[in-house]
Amino acid sequence: MRIGVPKEIKNHEYRIGLTPSSVRELVSCGHELLVQQNGGAAIGFDDAMYQQAGAKIIQTPEEIFATADMIVKVKEPQPHECEMLRPNQLLYTYLHLAPDPKQTELLVKSGATCIAYETVTDGRGALPLLAPMSEVAGRMSVQCGAHHLEKAQGGLGVLLGGVPGVAPAKVLIIGGGVVGTNAAKMALGMGADVTILDRSLPRLRQLDDIFGGAVRTEYSTNHAIEQHALAADLVIGAVLIPGAAAPKLLTRAIISQMKQGAVVVDVAIDQGGCFETSKATTHHQPTYVVDGVVHYCVANMPGGVARTATMALNNATLPFALALANKGAKQALLDDANLLEGLNVHAGMVTYKAVAEVLGYEFVDPKLALQQSASNSVVAA
Repeated sequence: MRIGVPKEIKNHEYRIGLTPSSVRELVSCGHELLVQQNGGAAIGFDDAMYQQAGAKIIQTPEEIFATADMIVKVKEPQPHECEMLRPNQLLYTYLHLAPDPKQTELLVKSGATCIAYETVTDGRGALPLLAPMSEVAGRMSVQCGAHHLEKAQGGLGVLLGGVPGVAPAKVLIIGGGVVGTNAAKMALGMGADVTILDRSLPRLRQLDDIFGGAVRTEYSTNHAIEQHALAADLVIGAVLIPGAAAPKLLTRAIISQMKQGAVVVDVAIDQGGCFETSKATTHHQPTYVVDGVVHYCVANMPGGVARTATMALNNATLPFALALANKGAKQALLDDANLLEGLNVHAGMVTYKAVAEVLGYEFVDPKLALQQSASNSVVAA
């Protein structure tokens, strides 16, 4: 299979779909790799490294999209990229379609087969391709929140861990999954006073065991969110409903009553955000202020540590990429029910139920969609 790796074009996005090491693995299986010129140069993966791994360096994204059977990216395709996709082409990347009707419309129109990293599952019902970036984003959320609590950044002027004689900052984490757990590890390590809210009692018990009681855990209710948010210096939104839009858990009314100079970090912004006042920002302009509260809502947060994030992501995505390339998408998807969960759009059909429901499309069962589509060398090979 001919596999193309274009350079990411989203604002301040320096990650790349495949590392030179991953390219070498795919080349060793007989596949042809096309990597855009300087695609990984910003994070230390120069063109020579890709050539040594067996890739051909391509100057323009247009050539990659026009000739590759499979496109491997990191972030969702931008409108220009969506328009370059074609029927029977395979796209393997993060999509986050639920809050993005325009991208969904363009992908449906393209006729391409689109697999979303964030909805691929594993045998335990977890999200193995989302987990590495959730780990990165969880840890970064505290790092970024601590920075923006500084007075010069618009914050209250609070040191997260305090000092002897001065109390540490209060950190509220809404959601005790991968993001929330990693955020708690960082916040606790920096000496903060940490509370985690979650609606799963088994998960709260796990967190209590993980942290040995050093982190407060509490069942998440509207009252608990309001009570802790009003006392918090830093609030981290870490909730996720796989493939669906994030619920709005922190309301505008609560935000308006929070401390002036408090910071909120919405890690769920890729799925529309879990704060009512959230809107996506970039690494170039990461924050804005609503009612005196600093909002950090960068939609590609792990891109800020792009080298670490790229390597962590490839560790998770490479096995599935090999299966897709070696078997062809149709066979790989039918052979692996967990990978099949990643199929969001296929041949003009929306094949992920949560996306179809929130955006008003007819849901087509992914197995049925694969059977209905015409056989071709990429999807069916």
